[in-house]
Amino acid sequence: MTDATAVTTDTINQWADDPGGRVALTLRQKLLPVEGPGGVIFPPTYASNDAIPYNIDELSDGTKVAQVDSVGAQANRMEPLFKKARPGDPENPLAALVPQVEIAIDNERSVSLLDAGHRLGDAIVRSSDLAEDSNAAFKQLLDTGDANGIAKLSPTSLVFGAWDSRDTQAKLPRVVQAVIRAWDVDPIRRSAQYVPPTDYSDLDVFSEDKKKKAEGDTKSPLAQRGFVHVPAVNSHGGIVVRGAIHRDVTVNLVALRQIGGDNGNAMRRYILGLALVAAVEPQDGFLRQGCLLTLDPDAPATWEMVERRGVRSPVILEEDAVRNYASGAAAAYGVGPDRQATFSKAQAKADLKKKS
Repeated sequence: MTDATAVTTDTINQWADDPGGRVALTLRQKLLPVEGPGGVIFPPTYASNDAIPYNIDELSDGTKVAQVDSVGAQANRMEPLFKKARPGDPENPLAALVPQVEIAIDNERSVSLLDAGHRLGDAIVRSSDLAEDSNAAFKQLLDTGDANGIAKLSPTSLVFGAWDSRDTQAKLPRVVQAVIRAWDVDPIRRSAQYVPPTDYSDLDVFSEDKKKKAEGDTKSPLAQRGFVHVPAVNSHGGIVVRGAIHRDVTVNLVALRQIGGDNGNAMRRYILGLALVAAVEPQDGFLRQGCLLTLDPDAPATWEMVERRGVRSPVILEEDAVRNYASGAAAAYGVGPDRQATFSKAQAKADLKKKS
């Protein structure tokens, strides 16, 4: 393999500025279950009539591939990396890279825009006094191609994508996306038996006859409330991975360079800095119960830059270098101001009456 190129600030600037330059950057990380190779992991479940409600595809050669974390789920894990620290927690230096926008629900509750699933196109935004500015930013993009309004209000909407599908129909493609897949998998099943700590029929809570009828019937109120024996047989029990678990990240430089507006180069460098930080920042590998993953120490992560003609060249992108670049790009562009907005029940009700 060709020796990897050490990346400089000028290199990253060129990725953002050169319309004829590289088309993408890719990062591949190999992951392991915390139990080690061969450990059972639990993918996400989906509403399904199948006994095994996982997203598992079978390829033409018979190989089974499981989705462990979707593109959307990964975005929702990366975006909060930029949130300000909670009271009592250590300060988060990444929080200074983006405006901190909080929408107060009431006197005790608030929602960070970084936690809103649809970002600037979310219902929580349309139902707050942020709605007018959000709408204006989307219309500015549609009318003139200028994304500065969005970059100042919600830059992560440019990084992770957004679609104002309930209003202006403005679409923002993802600059960075990630997905985790497991290769060569087999689903397995599990069974369990709930045993109540005492016989409630002996205590005259209900009759012996009702107990016998309820035991084994998961729909029985006595079973649902935990008063009788309840078996759970042949339910989904995770997957065994014989191949590899990979986290694949793509930074779409073509989509990045389509972001236009005044001070375009500075804005694109700023958005690229955020995208690279999101890609390289270490993640908490606890995806869900039964799925705690770590990096494979024997398989270093690999970055490659991809040219238009498909040539791939390895590069070195260190976490500290990426953070430093992102901080410099944010300072040069100017991070938008923090905002405190308020949820409005009246606006939410009015929004409900609109047709999508």
